[in-house]
Amino acid sequence: MTLPSRLQRFRQRGGVFVAAQFVLIGLVALRGRKCKSVGILQKAAGLSLMALGGAIVASGGRSLGRNLSALPEPLDGAQLVTTGLYGHIRHPIYSGLVALGLGWGVLRGSPGALGWTAALATLFHFKASREETALLARFPEYAAYRKRTKRFVPGVV
Repeated sequence: MTLPSRLQRFRQRGGVFVAAQFVLIGLVALRGRKCKSVGILQKAAGLSLMALGGAIVASGGRSLGRNLSALPEPLDGAQLVTTGLYGHIRHPIYSGLVALGLGWGVLRGSPGALGWTAALATLFHFKASREETALLARFPEYAAYRKRTKRFVPGVV
């Protein structure tokens, strides 16, 4: 497969979301490099959010196993995962990455990092919509799962 055809396939499978995601994560990280003086409670809150986010990302990745893909299209031969964190929320990795970004912004006292985290959360909303369309097409049982499971935060959204 030639490079142009690989790029075309990447774009068709939602690669623009992946590229934007990595750019936004980089912007969150870079904007948090410059920090304001923050108190001990703010540091504790930031570190707690980061620890929670990291644990959620790691657990979500473990639950997906071989089904894990950055693209919003399921891999060939993928199976629908509805256990572990996926039994409580449909997109735990996205939720965890947002919690990491929020924690970083709070820890560093960085409005810029928090703003880019809000942009990342917005991107994840649209990426999740694209992903759910693909999952519905591939897995008929996804419709019932979607009805009983919140998208990003258990019991809320």
